[in-house]
Amino acid sequence: MRLKAGIVGLPNVGKSTIFNALTESGIPAENYPFCTIEPNVGIVEVPDSRLDKLTEIFNPKSTLPATMEFVDIAGLVKGASQGEGLGNQFLSHIRDVHAIVHVLRAFEEDNITHVEGNTDPIRDVEIIETELLIRDIATVDKRLDKVQKTAKSGDKEAKEELYVLEAISPEMNDGVLVRDILLDSQQRNILQRLNLLTAKPALYVANVDENEIMSARRSPQVQMVVDFATSKNNSAIRLCGKLESEISTLPKDEKSLFLEEYNLPEPGLNKLINASYALLGLETFFTCGPNEVRAWTIKKGMTAPQAAGEIHTDFERGFIKAEVYRFDEIISAGSESKLRDRGKIRQEGKSYIVEDGDVIFFKFNV
Repeated sequence: MRLKAGIVGLPNVGKSTIFNALTESGIPAENYPFCTIEPNVGIVEVPDSRLDKLTEIFNPKSTLPATMEFVDIAGLVKGASQGEGLGNQFLSHIRDVHAIVHVLRAFEEDNITHVEGNTDPIRDVEIIETELLIRDIATVDKRLDKVQKTAKSGDKEAKEELYVLEAISPEMNDGVLVRDILLDSQQRNILQRLNLLTAKPALYVANVDENEIMSARRSPQVQMVVDFATSKNNSAIRLCGKLESEISTLPKDEKSLFLEEYNLPEPGLNKLINASYALLGLETFFTCGPNEVRAWTIKKGMTAPQAAGEIHTDFERGFIKAEVYRFDEIISAGSESKLRDRGKIRQEGKSYIVEDGDVIFFKFNV
């Protein structure tokens, strides 16, 4: 399941620093605009304590976590939709991702230039979203011209698409992002083919300094980001990119000591990964045995055969049934054999909807 979250923002807000920490890839993160030009892609492990507990129970030869993909997209600037700062190129990179992670600078640092002259995270996100919306308006206008001609011939699908486009166009021109327009699931499906930038789900990340991340109380600036996200039915988190960069380079046994020093329960990147995972509508199921314990990533709502297909297409094609139990059930029982003795392992068919935390053994025949 290769769904990608794109990290976006103005230049010098800390996108590449956060991406570096996520992937420990050491890409450039210098103090000048457009340090990132080509998008950098990194696959990261999804933190999941359940995997550790399943490993303790099964004692496998190997343990493989679920993963997700992040893309570090170059800093956008005001006028990007008209080509400013290589904007056309960068906007096309955003079109290739499935969700958007907005990194917003919420720290003061005289040695790091802010492209707008001062720190204001709400202004910054509005600049980015305005540029994305301008590009979407152009896309919808172009599509409208084409669909209007087809709809006149009586084409049913064209008429349905025309209805949706004519409904959203005035709202977009009034400054409403596509994801904020009230549409039913069928109408959103019609729009999917356009891959509109402002239809993608969004997460706001306030990049703060060390003092802010150690404080239990949010600063007024960070609270504004949280309130802004809430007003749009989105989520917001805060993390300190500089601190996360230091944590990512430490040996595993030293990380916990470092976190204790800053009174942090876990790396902020864990919050970012898990929030992005949820943003993409993903969940995890497990396969367990003496050779391997593995977490698999699927979209919420997938059936058992579809989930089996994430392992191998033959599993989906020849699906017979699935033996399923819940993570908390095996933790309670202590072993799979005890679960089986208690009759807790269920037999599920093709219509079964996989749930987050399911442990599954697929039976198939090709």
